Amino acid sequence: MTGTLILVRHGESEWNKLNLFTGWRNPALTEKGIAEARKTGERLRAAGLTPSLFYTSGLRRAHQTLDLILEELEIVDCTITRNHLLNERDYGDLSGLNKDDARARWGEEQVLIWRRSYDVPPPGGESLKDTAARTLPYYHGEIEPKVASGAVVLVAAHGNSLRSMVMAIEKLTPEQILKREIATGEPTLYRIKTDGSLDSVVTL
Repeated sequence: MTGTLILVRHGESEWNKLNLFTGWRNPALTEKGIAEARKTGERLRAAGLTPSLFYTSGLRRAHQTLDLILEELEIVDCTITRNHLLNERDYGDLSGLNKDDARARWGEEQVLIWRRSYDVPPPGGESLKDTAARTLPYYHGEIEPKVASGAVVLVAAHGNSLRSMVMAIEKLTPEQILKREIATGEPTLYRIKTDGSLDSVVTL
């Protein structure tokens, strides 16, 4: 028996559009982001996938994305589990800054290190390693057992919290996961066996 885990990054947010570091700040989706979320729901419906369990972060852009997916799937009676452990990486002092302005202030090389290294956090923020340290215990303790039992589980979250999960599921190294881009509004399906091992992966 295998279960299905559907990972979805939220649709484009207002701050994605403005090229701002977002982290734990709480912008809404853009019109493009709304369309991306609806398209995800359409893809899942076309694939005949009806999730029974739903998880999301504590942030509005992920909530909106999940709500729109549910509308497209015509699911009105369900339980949604929201938990801050699935939040995006906290960008600390970079939060709210335009990425070009951050480069002008700290230098392009330093900002690149903060963005693309595994274990170097920006001032007052989290590295990807830090994000994984809070996300993965929640995934392994709460979400993975549900999938392993045969359920179809949907997680609507963020680029870096999802990267943490993908790293564990696909058994990637820190160097490999840093190269993995997770597009907004693009669902990825993992078929997971009862022992927690990966059976197959498909991007819709």
